[in-house]
Amino acid sequence: MSAAIIEKYGDARLPRYTSYPTAPNFSADFDAPDYPAWLKALPQGQPTSLYIHIPFCRSMCWYCGCHTTITERDRPILDYIEILHREIELLASARDDGFSVGEIHFGGGTPTIIRPEEFIALMDAFRNRLGFAGAVNAAVEIDPRTLTGEMAVALGQSGVTRASLGVQSFDPKVQRAINRVQSVETTMDAVEHLRHNNINAINFDLIYGLPFQTVESCVETVEAAVSMRPDRLAVFGYAHIPSFKKHQRLIDEAALPDARERALQASAIAEALVAAGYVRIGLDHFALPGDDLSLAQAEGRLHRNFQGYTTDACEALIGLGASSIGRLPQGYIQNEVPPGLYATRVSKGELPVAKGYRLTPEDRLRGEVIERLMCDFTVDVATLAAAHGFDAELLLRGNDRLDELERDGLIERRGGVIRVSEDHRFIVRAAASAFDAYLNRSGRSFSKAA
Repeated sequence: MSAAIIEKYGDARLPRYTSYPTAPNFSADFDAPDYPAWLKALPQGQPTSLYIHIPFCRSMCWYCGCHTTITERDRPILDYIEILHREIELLASARDDGFSVGEIHFGGGTPTIIRPEEFIALMDAFRNRLGFAGAVNAAVEIDPRTLTGEMAVALGQSGVTRASLGVQSFDPKVQRAINRVQSVETTMDAVEHLRHNNINAINFDLIYGLPFQTVESCVETVEAAVSMRPDRLAVFGYAHIPSFKKHQRLIDEAALPDARERALQASAIAEALVAAGYVRIGLDHFALPGDDLSLAQAEGRLHRNFQGYTTDACEALIGLGASSIGRLPQGYIQNEVPPGLYATRVSKGELPVAKGYRLTPEDRLRGEVIERLMCDFTVDVATLAAAHGFDAELLLRGNDRLDELERDGLIERRGGVIRVSEDHRFIVRAAASAFDAYLNRSGRSFSKAA
Protein backbone atom coordinates (compact mmCIF):
# COMPACT_ATOMS: atom_id res chain seq x y z
CA MET A 1 0.00 0.00 0.00
CA SER A 2 1.60 3.26 -1.09
CA ALA A 3 2.41 6.05 1.35
CA ALA A 4 0.52 8.47 -0.92
CA ILE A 5 -2.70 6.45 -0.65
CA ILE A 6 -2.36 6.13 3.14
CA GLU A 7 -1.71 9.85 3.46
CA LYS A 8 -4.62 10.77 1.19
CA TYR A 9 -7.27 8.47 2.62
CA GLY A 10 -6.00 7.46 6.07
CA ASP A 11 -6.63 10.88 7.62
CA ALA A 12 -10.05 11.38 6.01
CA ARG A 13 -12.72 11.78 8.70
CA LEU A 14 -15.75 9.74 7.76
CA PRO A 15 -18.78 8.14 9.45
CA ARG A 16 -18.56 4.52 10.53
CA TYR A 17 -21.85 3.92 8.68
CA THR A 18 -23.62 1.97 11.37
CA SER A 19 -26.77 3.69 10.09
CA TYR A 20 -27.88 5.68 7.06
CA PRO A 21 -28.45 8.54 7.29
CA THR A 22 -25.96 8.88 10.14
CA ALA A 23 -27.08 10.23 13.52
CA PRO A 24 -25.88 13.85 13.00
CA ASN A 25 -28.51 14.12 10.26
CA PHE A 26 -31.41 13.29 12.58
CA SER A 27 -33.67 16.28 13.18
CA ALA A 28 -34.93 17.87 16.38
CA ASP A 29 -37.95 18.99 14.32
CA PHE A 30 -39.09 15.38 14.12
CA ASP A 31 -42.75 14.96 15.02
CA ALA A 32 -42.52 13.05 18.32
CA PRO A 33 -46.09 11.60 18.14
CA ASP A 34 -44.92 9.61 15.11
CA TYR A 35 -42.94 7.31 17.40
CA PRO A 36 -45.87 5.69 19.24
CA ALA A 37 -47.67 5.44 15.90
CA TRP A 38 -44.69 3.60 14.46
CA LEU A 39 -44.67 1.26 17.46
CA LYS A 40 -48.36 0.50 17.05
CA ALA A 41 -47.85 -0.20 13.34
CA LEU A 42 -45.41 -3.07 13.96
CA PRO A 43 -47.04 -6.33 12.82
CA GLN A 44 -47.73 -8.83 15.57
CA GLY A 45 -44.76 -11.14 15.94
CA GLN A 46 -42.38 -8.70 14.22
CA PRO A 47 -38.84 -9.67 15.30
CA THR A 48 -37.64 -6.90 17.60
CA SER A 49 -34.30 -5.97 19.14
CA LEU A 50 -33.62 -3.84 22.21
CA TYR A 51 -30.64 -1.60 22.90
CA ILE A 52 -30.30 -0.37 26.49
CA HIS A 53 -27.84 2.42 27.29
CA ILE A 54 -26.34 2.59 30.78
CA PRO A 55 -24.43 5.92 30.80
CA PHE A 56 -22.28 5.51 33.91
CA CYS A 57 -18.67 4.56 34.65
CA ARG A 58 -16.53 4.62 37.78
CA SER A 59 -13.65 6.37 35.99
CA MET A 60 -13.15 8.05 32.63
CA CYS A 61 -11.09 6.35 29.94
CA TRP A 62 -9.58 9.30 28.11
CA TYR A 63 -10.00 7.76 24.65
CA CYS A 64 -13.75 7.23 25.15
CA GLY A 65 -16.17 8.59 22.56
CA CYS A 66 -19.35 7.35 24.23
CA HIS A 67 -22.02 9.22 26.18
CA THR A 68 -21.17 8.46 29.79
CA THR A 69 -21.07 10.06 33.25
CA ILE A 70 -18.53 9.36 35.97
CA THR A 71 -19.95 8.61 39.42
CA GLU A 72 -18.55 7.05 42.57
CA ARG A 73 -22.02 6.95 44.15
CA ASP A 74 -24.73 4.37 43.50
CA ARG A 75 -27.69 6.74 43.97
CA PRO A 76 -27.59 8.29 40.47
CA ILE A 77 -27.42 4.80 38.97
CA LEU A 78 -30.36 3.51 41.01
CA ASP A 79 -32.42 6.58 40.07
CA TYR A 80 -31.61 5.98 36.42
CA ILE A 81 -32.66 2.32 36.61
CA GLU A 82 -35.99 3.41 38.10
CA ILE A 83 -36.53 5.71 35.11
CA LEU A 84 -35.64 2.86 32.75
CA HIS A 85 -38.44 0.80 34.29
CA ARG A 86 -40.83 3.70 33.66
CA GLU A 87 -39.72 3.88 30.03
CA ILE A 88 -40.41 0.15 29.71
CA GLU A 89 -43.95 0.80 30.96
CA LEU A 90 -44.41 3.62 28.44
CA LEU A 91 -43.32 1.33 25.61
CA ALA A 92 -45.63 -1.42 26.83
CA SER A 93 -48.54 1.05 26.98
CA ALA A 94 -47.83 2.28 23.45
CA ARG A 95 -48.53 -1.15 22.00
CA ASP A 96 -51.33 -3.48 23.05
CA ASP A 97 -49.98 -6.57 21.28
CA GLY A 98 -46.59 -6.53 22.96
CA PHE A 99 -43.34 -7.16 21.15
CA SER A 100 -41.39 -10.21 20.03
CA VAL A 101 -37.96 -9.44 21.45
CA GLY A 102 -35.26 -11.76 20.18
CA GLU A 103 -32.11 -9.65 20.59
CA ILE A 104 -31.01 -7.52 23.55
CA HIS A 105 -27.83 -5.47 23.81
CA PHE A 106 -26.70 -3.56 26.90
CA GLY A 107 -24.22 -0.79 26.07
CA GLY A 108 -22.58 2.04 27.91
CA GLY A 109 -20.85 3.38 29.80
CA THR A 110 -20.50 0.28 31.91
CA PRO A 111 -23.74 -1.74 31.97
CA THR A 112 -22.42 -4.03 34.70
CA ILE A 113 -22.04 -1.04 37.02
CA ILE A 114 -25.62 -1.70 38.16
CA ARG A 115 -26.32 -4.12 41.00
CA PRO A 116 -26.86 -7.81 40.16
CA GLU A 117 -30.45 -7.76 41.46
CA GLU A 118 -31.21 -4.65 39.38
CA PHE A 119 -29.94 -6.36 36.23
CA ILE A 120 -32.13 -9.39 36.90
CA ALA A 121 -35.12 -7.10 37.51
CA LEU A 122 -34.54 -5.30 34.21
CA MET A 123 -34.43 -8.55 32.26
CA ASP A 124 -37.61 -9.69 34.02
CA ALA A 125 -39.30 -6.41 33.04
CA PHE A 126 -38.33 -6.85 29.38
CA ARG A 127 -39.72 -10.38 29.44
CA ASN A 128 -42.93 -9.63 31.34
CA ARG A 129 -43.85 -6.17 30.01
CA LEU A 130 -42.49 -6.17 26.45
CA GLY A 131 -42.54 -9.86 25.56
CA PHE A 132 -39.87 -12.27 24.38
CA ALA A 133 -39.67 -14.41 21.26
CA GLY A 134 -39.05 -18.13 21.66
CA ALA A 135 -35.28 -17.70 21.78
CA VAL A 136 -33.44 -14.60 22.95
CA ASN A 137 -29.84 -13.58 22.39
CA ALA A 138 -28.72 -11.16 25.08
CA ALA A 139 -25.36 -9.38 25.02
CA VAL A 140 -23.74 -7.06 27.54
CA GLU A 141 -20.67 -4.81 27.37
CA ILE A 142 -18.31 -5.32 30.31
CA ASP A 143 -15.38 -3.52 31.91
CA PRO A 144 -13.34 -6.46 33.28
CA ARG A 145 -11.89 -4.22 35.98
CA THR A 146 -15.25 -3.92 37.73
CA LEU A 147 -16.91 -7.26 37.00
CA THR A 148 -17.67 -9.15 40.22
CA GLY A 149 -18.36 -12.83 40.65
CA GLU A 150 -21.87 -11.97 41.89
CA MET A 151 -22.56 -9.98 38.73
CA ALA A 152 -21.34 -12.83 36.52
CA VAL A 153 -23.78 -15.15 38.31
CA ALA A 154 -26.62 -12.66 37.75
CA LEU A 155 -25.78 -12.35 34.05
CA GLY A 156 -25.92 -16.11 33.65
CA GLN A 157 -29.19 -16.42 35.60
CA SER A 158 -30.75 -13.63 33.49
CA GLY A 159 -30.09 -15.43 30.23
CA VAL A 160 -27.16 -13.39 28.91
CA THR A 161 -25.60 -15.32 26.06
CA ARG A 162 -22.75 -13.03 24.93
CA ALA A 163 -20.32 -10.70 26.69
CA SER A 164 -18.20 -8.01 25.07
CA LEU A 165 -15.09 -7.12 27.07
CA GLY A 166 -13.18 -3.88 26.67
CA VAL A 167 -9.46 -4.60 26.35
CA GLN A 168 -8.08 -1.89 24.02
CA SER A 169 -4.38 -2.58 24.76
CA PHE A 170 -2.39 -4.63 27.24
CA ASP A 171 0.66 -2.34 26.96
CA PRO A 172 1.11 -0.72 30.43
CA LYS A 173 2.58 2.47 28.91
CA VAL A 174 -0.41 2.85 26.60
CA GLN A 175 -2.81 2.05 29.42
CA ARG A 176 -1.38 4.79 31.63
CA ALA A 177 -1.60 7.27 28.74
CA ILE A 178 -5.35 6.59 28.30
CA ASN A 179 -6.20 6.22 32.01
CA ARG A 180 -7.23 2.58 31.72
CA VAL A 181 -4.90 0.22 33.56
CA GLN A 182 -6.08 -3.37 33.09
CA SER A 183 -3.87 -6.41 33.43
CA VAL A 184 -4.06 -9.61 31.41
CA GLU A 185 -4.83 -11.44 34.66
CA THR A 186 -7.83 -9.18 35.39
CA THR A 187 -9.21 -9.89 31.92
CA MET A 188 -8.62 -13.63 32.29
CA ASP A 189 -10.47 -13.64 35.62
CA ALA A 190 -13.47 -11.93 33.98
CA VAL A 191 -13.49 -14.47 31.15
CA GLU A 192 -13.35 -17.35 33.61
CA HIS A 193 -16.22 -15.90 35.69
CA LEU A 194 -18.36 -15.59 32.57
CA ARG A 195 -17.62 -19.04 31.20
CA HIS A 196 -18.22 -20.57 34.62
CA ASN A 197 -21.75 -19.12 34.38
CA ASN A 198 -22.35 -20.54 30.89
CA ILE A 199 -21.69 -17.27 29.04
CA ASN A 200 -19.40 -18.83 26.48
CA ALA A 201 -19.71 -16.36 23.61
CA ILE A 202 -16.99 -13.81 24.35
CA ASN A 203 -16.04 -10.69 22.36
CA PHE A 204 -12.95 -8.52 22.89
CA ASP A 205 -12.59 -4.89 21.79
CA LEU A 206 -9.11 -3.72 20.74
CA ILE A 207 -7.99 -0.25 19.65
CA TYR A 208 -5.03 0.87 17.56
CA GLY A 209 -3.76 4.41 17.06
CA LEU A 210 -3.51 5.10 20.81
CA PRO A 211 -0.74 7.22 22.37
CA PHE A 212 2.65 5.47 22.55
CA GLN A 213 1.23 2.43 20.75
CA THR A 214 3.55 0.56 18.38
CA VAL A 215 3.20 -2.28 15.93
CA GLU A 216 5.06 -4.50 18.39
CA SER A 217 2.77 -3.66 21.32
CA CYS A 218 -0.30 -4.22 19.14
CA VAL A 219 0.91 -7.71 18.21
CA GLU A 220 1.74 -8.49 21.85
CA THR A 221 -1.79 -7.45 22.83
CA VAL A 222 -3.22 -9.76 20.17
CA GLU A 223 -1.10 -12.66 21.41
CA ALA A 224 -2.34 -12.18 24.97
CA ALA A 225 -5.94 -11.78 23.80
CA VAL A 226 -6.07 -14.88 21.59
CA SER A 227 -4.63 -16.99 24.42
CA MET A 228 -8.09 -16.54 26.01
CA ARG A 229 -9.72 -17.59 22.72
CA PRO A 230 -12.57 -15.08 22.43
CA ASP A 231 -15.08 -15.95 19.72
CA ARG A 232 -14.93 -12.46 18.18
CA LEU A 233 -12.74 -9.38 18.26
CA ALA A 234 -13.58 -5.86 17.13
CA VAL A 235 -10.55 -3.75 16.22
CA PHE A 236 -11.16 0.00 16.04
CA GLY A 237 -8.97 2.93 15.16
CA TYR A 238 -8.86 5.53 17.93
CA ALA A 239 -10.89 8.62 16.99
CA HIS A 240 -9.23 11.70 18.50
CA ILE A 241 -11.87 14.44 18.49
CA PRO A 242 -11.13 16.61 21.53
CA SER A 243 -13.45 19.33 20.24
CA PHE A 244 -16.33 16.86 20.65
CA LYS A 245 -15.09 14.88 23.67
CA LYS A 246 -13.22 17.33 25.89
CA HIS A 247 -11.70 14.66 28.15
CA GLN A 248 -9.63 13.55 25.14
CA ARG A 249 -7.59 16.73 25.69
CA LEU A 250 -5.89 14.79 28.50
CA ILE A 251 -4.25 12.61 25.84
CA ASP A 252 -0.85 13.78 24.62
CA GLU A 253 -1.40 14.46 20.91
CA ALA A 254 2.34 14.34 20.28
CA ALA A 255 2.30 10.66 21.34
CA LEU A 256 -0.36 9.69 18.79
CA PRO A 257 0.81 7.71 15.74
CA ASP A 258 0.54 9.26 12.28
CA ALA A 259 -1.57 7.86 9.44
CA ARG A 260 1.18 5.57 8.18
CA GLU A 261 1.85 4.12 11.63
CA ARG A 262 -1.89 3.65 12.24
CA ALA A 263 -2.15 1.72 8.97
CA LEU A 264 0.81 -0.47 9.94
CA GLN A 265 -0.75 -1.19 13.34
CA ALA A 266 -4.11 -2.12 11.80
CA SER A 267 -2.41 -4.38 9.27
CA ALA A 268 -0.25 -6.08 11.90
CA ILE A 269 -3.25 -6.77 14.14
CA ALA A 270 -5.21 -8.21 11.21
CA GLU A 271 -2.33 -10.44 10.14
CA ALA A 272 -1.80 -11.70 13.68
CA LEU A 273 -5.47 -12.52 14.16
CA VAL A 274 -5.76 -14.32 10.81
CA ALA A 275 -2.60 -16.28 11.66
CA ALA A 276 -4.26 -17.26 14.95
CA GLY A 277 -7.19 -18.77 13.06
CA TYR A 278 -9.70 -15.92 12.96
CA VAL A 279 -11.72 -14.94 9.89
CA ARG A 280 -11.67 -11.28 8.91
CA ILE A 281 -15.22 -9.89 9.00
CA GLY A 282 -15.92 -6.69 7.11
CA LEU A 283 -13.72 -3.73 7.94
CA ASP A 284 -12.79 -4.27 11.57
CA HIS A 285 -14.20 -7.48 13.08
CA PHE A 286 -12.69 -10.95 13.39
CA ALA A 287 -14.37 -14.23 14.35
CA LEU A 288 -13.60 -17.91 14.73
CA PRO A 289 -14.56 -19.92 11.61
CA GLY A 290 -17.56 -21.58 13.28
CA ASP A 291 -18.95 -18.37 14.74
CA ASP A 292 -22.31 -17.11 13.46
CA LEU A 293 -20.62 -13.94 12.19
CA SER A 294 -18.24 -15.93 9.98
CA LEU A 295 -21.09 -18.05 8.65
CA ALA A 296 -23.21 -14.97 7.93
CA GLN A 297 -20.39 -13.36 5.95
CA ALA A 298 -19.81 -16.53 3.93
CA GLU A 299 -23.54 -16.76 3.14
CA GLY A 300 -23.98 -13.06 2.24
CA ARG A 301 -26.28 -12.26 5.18
CA LEU A 302 -23.97 -10.09 7.26
CA HIS A 303 -25.51 -6.84 8.51
CA ARG A 304 -24.32 -3.67 10.18
CA ASN A 305 -26.03 -1.67 12.91
CA PHE A 306 -25.10 0.56 15.85
CA GLN A 307 -23.23 -2.33 17.51
CA GLY A 308 -21.11 -2.91 14.38
CA TYR A 309 -21.22 -6.08 12.29
CA THR A 310 -24.04 -8.39 13.26
CA THR A 311 -26.24 -11.30 12.24
CA ASP A 312 -29.29 -9.37 13.49
CA ALA A 313 -31.44 -8.63 10.42
CA CYS A 314 -34.56 -7.33 12.17
CA GLU A 315 -36.07 -4.01 11.08
CA ALA A 316 -37.30 -3.10 14.55
CA LEU A 317 -34.68 -1.90 17.03
CA ILE A 318 -35.95 -0.08 20.12
CA GLY A 319 -33.54 2.08 22.07
CA LEU A 320 -34.01 2.58 25.81
CA GLY A 321 -32.11 4.96 28.05
CA ALA A 322 -30.46 8.33 27.56
CA SER A 323 -28.96 8.92 24.09
CA SER A 324 -30.06 5.52 22.76
CA ILE A 325 -30.99 5.22 19.09
CA GLY A 326 -33.63 2.92 17.66
CA ARG A 327 -34.79 2.09 14.18
CA LEU A 328 -38.25 1.07 13.03
CA PRO A 329 -39.31 0.36 9.43
CA GLN A 330 -40.34 4.02 9.03
CA GLY A 331 -37.13 5.60 10.32
CA TYR A 332 -34.86 6.42 13.27
CA ILE A 333 -35.53 7.63 16.81
CA GLN A 334 -33.01 9.05 19.31
CA ASN A 335 -33.71 9.60 22.99
CA GLU A 336 -32.67 12.71 24.90
CA VAL A 337 -28.90 12.64 25.45
CA PRO A 338 -28.48 14.30 28.89
CA PRO A 339 -29.59 11.77 31.54
CA GLY A 340 -31.35 14.52 33.52
CA LEU A 341 -33.46 15.64 30.55
CA TYR A 342 -34.17 12.01 29.64
CA ALA A 343 -35.39 11.37 33.22
CA THR A 344 -37.56 14.51 33.22
CA ARG A 345 -39.33 13.53 30.02
CA VAL A 346 -40.00 9.97 31.19
CA SER A 347 -41.20 11.20 34.61
CA LYS A 348 -43.79 13.31 32.79
CA GLY A 349 -45.11 10.16 31.09
CA GLU A 350 -43.52 11.00 27.73
CA LEU A 351 -41.46 8.78 25.46
CA PRO A 352 -38.18 10.77 25.63
CA VAL A 353 -37.72 11.43 21.91
CA ALA A 354 -35.13 14.13 21.16
CA LYS A 355 -34.59 13.61 17.44
CA GLY A 356 -35.83 11.44 14.64
CA TYR A 357 -35.67 10.81 10.94
CA ARG A 358 -38.30 9.55 8.52
CA LEU A 359 -36.68 7.48 5.77
CA THR A 360 -37.34 8.30 2.13
CA PRO A 361 -37.31 5.68 -0.65
CA GLU A 362 -33.96 7.06 -1.82
CA ASP A 363 -32.55 6.79 1.72
CA ARG A 364 -33.48 3.11 1.78
CA LEU A 365 -31.65 2.49 -1.50
CA ARG A 366 -28.54 4.41 -0.48
CA GLY A 367 -28.58 2.75 2.93
CA GLU A 368 -28.64 -0.74 1.42
CA VAL A 369 -25.86 0.10 -1.04
CA ILE A 370 -23.71 1.41 1.82
CA GLU A 371 -24.48 -1.60 4.04
CA ARG A 372 -23.54 -4.09 1.33
CA LEU A 373 -20.29 -2.26 0.62
CA MET A 374 -19.42 -2.17 4.31
CA CYS A 375 -20.25 -5.87 4.73
CA ASP A 376 -19.19 -7.43 1.42
CA PHE A 377 -16.76 -4.88 -0.14
CA THR A 378 -18.78 -5.22 -3.31
CA VAL A 379 -22.24 -4.09 -4.34
CA ASP A 380 -24.40 -4.44 -7.43
CA VAL A 381 -25.77 -0.92 -7.57
CA ALA A 382 -27.81 -1.58 -10.70
CA THR A 383 -29.64 -4.57 -9.21
CA LEU A 384 -30.36 -2.82 -5.92
CA ALA A 385 -31.51 0.36 -7.66
CA ALA A 386 -33.95 -1.61 -9.81
CA ALA A 387 -35.28 -3.44 -6.75
CA HIS A 388 -35.98 -0.07 -5.10
CA GLY A 389 -37.55 1.40 -8.23
CA PHE A 390 -34.67 3.71 -9.18
CA ASP A 391 -32.29 4.13 -12.10
CA ALA A 392 -28.71 3.30 -11.05
CA GLU A 393 -27.53 6.47 -12.78
CA LEU A 394 -28.97 8.44 -9.87
CA LEU A 395 -26.10 7.08 -7.76
CA LEU A 396 -23.40 6.55 -10.39
CA ARG A 397 -23.55 9.46 -12.86
CA GLY A 398 -21.49 12.49 -11.87
CA ASN A 399 -20.26 10.74 -8.71
CA ASP A 400 -16.93 12.57 -8.26
CA ARG A 401 -15.90 10.68 -5.12
CA LEU A 402 -16.43 7.35 -6.84
CA ASP A 403 -14.54 8.53 -9.93
CA GLU A 404 -11.58 9.57 -7.77
CA LEU A 405 -11.43 6.21 -6.01
CA GLU A 406 -11.41 4.49 -9.39
CA ARG A 407 -8.63 6.74 -10.72
CA ASP A 408 -6.56 5.92 -7.65
CA GLY A 409 -6.99 2.19 -8.32
CA LEU A 410 -8.89 1.51 -5.08
CA ILE A 411 -12.14 0.28 -6.60
CA GLU A 412 -13.19 -1.54 -9.74
CA ARG A 413 -16.34 -0.68 -11.70
CA ARG A 414 -17.96 -3.11 -14.11
CA GLY A 415 -21.33 -1.93 -15.25
CA GLY A 416 -23.24 -1.21 -12.08
CA VAL A 417 -21.04 -3.38 -9.84
CA ILE A 418 -18.58 -1.68 -7.50
CA ARG A 419 -15.80 -3.71 -5.86
CA VAL A 420 -13.26 -2.48 -3.31
CA SER A 421 -9.76 -3.82 -3.89
CA GLU A 422 -8.79 -6.55 -1.40
CA ASP A 423 -5.54 -4.69 -0.72
CA HIS A 424 -7.39 -1.50 0.20
CA ARG A 425 -10.07 -2.63 2.63
CA PHE A 426 -9.31 0.35 4.87
CA ILE A 427 -10.87 2.75 2.31
CA VAL A 428 -14.27 1.02 2.32
CA ARG A 429 -15.74 3.91 4.35
CA ALA A 430 -14.52 6.28 1.63
CA ALA A 431 -16.28 4.09 -0.96
CA ALA A 432 -19.44 4.06 1.16
CA SER A 433 -19.28 7.85 1.52
CA ALA A 434 -19.52 8.16 -2.26
CA PHE A 435 -23.19 7.18 -1.88
CA ASP A 436 -23.89 9.40 1.14
CA ALA A 437 -26.10 12.26 -0.03
CA TYR A 438 -25.80 14.01 3.36
CA LEU A 439 -22.03 13.89 3.87
CA ASN A 440 -20.59 17.06 5.42
CA ARG A 441 -23.99 18.70 5.80
CA SER A 442 -24.10 18.37 9.59
CA GLY A 443 -20.76 20.02 10.37
CA ARG A 444 -19.88 17.09 12.68
CA SER A 445 -16.34 15.65 12.76
CA PHE A 446 -16.03 11.90 12.35
CA SER A 447 -13.25 9.40 13.04
CA LYS A 448 -10.33 8.84 10.69
CA ALA A 449 -10.95 6.38 7.87
CA ALA A 450 -7.98 4.26 8.93
